[in-house]
Amino acid sequence: MSRRYVLGNEAIAHACLEAGVDFVSGYPGTPSSEIIETLIRFKPSFHVEWSVNEKVALENALGASWTGVRTLVTMKHVGLNVAADPLMTSAYTGVKGGCVIVSADDPFAHSSQNEQDSRCYAKFAKLPCLDPCSVQDAHDMLRDAFSLSEELGLPVLFRPTTRICHQKSDVELGEVATEHRKGSFQKNPQQFVVIPAHTRVLHRRLNEKQPLVKETLARRGYFSTDLKGKDAVIASGIAAAYAREILPPGTSFIRIGAYPIDERWLRDVITAHERVLVMEELDPMVEEAVRQVAGSTIVHGKLDGMVPSEGELSLPLTYRALTAAGFINATDVPLAPVPAQGVPVRPPIMCAGCMHRATFFAMKKVFKDGIYPSDIGCYTLGLQLGAVDTCICMGASITIGSGIYHAGETHPIVCTIGDSTFLHTGIPGLMNAVYNGASMVVVILDNRTTAMTGHQPHPATGSTALGGETPPVSLEAICRACGVQYVETVDPYDLPTLTAAFQRAAEYTGVRVVIARQPCVIIARRAGIQRQRYMVDPERCTACGLCVRFGCPAIETTDEITTITDLCSGCGVCAQICPQGAIMREART
Repeated sequence: MSRRYVLGNEAIAHACLEAGVDFVSGYPGTPSSEIIETLIRFKPSFHVEWSVNEKVALENALGASWTGVRTLVTMKHVGLNVAADPLMTSAYTGVKGGCVIVSADDPFAHSSQNEQDSRCYAKFAKLPCLDPCSVQDAHDMLRDAFSLSEELGLPVLFRPTTRICHQKSDVELGEVATEHRKGSFQKNPQQFVVIPAHTRVLHRRLNEKQPLVKETLARRGYFSTDLKGKDAVIASGIAAAYAREILPPGTSFIRIGAYPIDERWLRDVITAHERVLVMEELDPMVEEAVRQVAGSTIVHGKLDGMVPSEGELSLPLTYRALTAAGFINATDVPLAPVPAQGVPVRPPIMCAGCMHRATFFAMKKVFKDGIYPSDIGCYTLGLQLGAVDTCICMGASITIGSGIYHAGETHPIVCTIGDSTFLHTGIPGLMNAVYNGASMVVVILDNRTTAMTGHQPHPATGSTALGGETPPVSLEAICRACGVQYVETVDPYDLPTLTAAFQRAAEYTGVRVVIARQPCVIIARRAGIQRQRYMVDPERCTACGLCVRFGCPAIETTDEITTITDLCSGCGVCAQICPQGAIMREART
């Protein structure tokens, strides 16, 4: 055993190694990405992959688990939507080797398009779900989740949240397993071929297994009580850590660490109290279970407005809920820290030299009255440039654009989608748009990586998760295979050529694809690619502001004097848009 100060995701990854995981797959998504990144740093001897999407990742892991090996699959909460098809049926088929599905939730939507609660999927699929309250708890739960999966013969959903994944803490780590299993598939069509005749039997068995699931979770200690008085706080996840920290004296504490909850145990605990306050993030999963067994016990929580129904909880919010429910008499409720007045808002922006900025600039110049459906990635920040009109989920830019076209919209429709997102779920939408006769321009923003989640490789980059070489997929060939007749690839740093490509695309009808290709400035810098920076000639500059409105954070104006800072990456696009020719390369020293 060793004690180390680690990130939550690092602790989760180490727990996988301690449990002897044999196969790992996933799709990058904040806040889960560092789990596989950490495993890669250990240079594992077992298979680790970044899959093309979450559905593929889960199906890979499921197939491996059917051979008897231990498997882990990682994603963020919205990725579980993509994997929902195999998830639901995996509960019917069950598993052989332990199969753990990490779905990292993101209360407050720090980097997500919604705040959905993965616990709902576990209930929907009738699968056990583990809900850690601290980094140490996440480590211990994940380490034991594989044996839990094998004991029950079911996949186990593991639901950390952003504050668990991205918190650092001292953690007791165990020894890394050195032996790994080799899989062997044993044919059993009655279990693995879900035709209706088999499904009916498997569904009944899944239902019959539910009491065993509840009993096993209770036996393994995932529910705990500290009974002290007539009032009780019952909490789950990170809310349990907050509640425990400021629990009023003489108040009972009940911690829920897993689902489903044993109703008999819960009834005995709840009805022993006069009042109960339920603290949990996002949906009232625990509260609904408590209310079903509460009898005459008064229950407070989200459903009566004592606890917020959206966003993250915190110590101040927990304190406020305890006060509102009458558990404490407080005249001075601590407030969450707020920025000092006058501090300017700093929204996230694209990096200096980002290829997306130049692409949006040219796109808007050519398609002035266009409608711009977009997608999930760094380029969603094009919203600040007026170049993003819709964004809903991975791969939806093309399909939303197609729907807008077929609804009768006559303005030009120009979709933007990243290279990794296109491979994730964009291809079916492109194929569908061509097949059904849509007319629009699809811009694939190819920065040669999965940039937003930490620069993970994908099938078009030519490298695997572990750094091995692999034949790169051709985006151009895929588009043509989908039936697209007009496909053009251009360097977005060459603004005249990029603009001309958009102008040519505007002259055609049907689905047209323009691929804007330039490596992400961050990976280019890591690769040692250095471009000469630019400067402003104050004699020529008229302070017209066009370069500032371009939005590059390396360009500043103070007292009508425009300068280019050290943030400059040397892309040179600003020099191409300056009407006075006042921006030029710095002289070499």
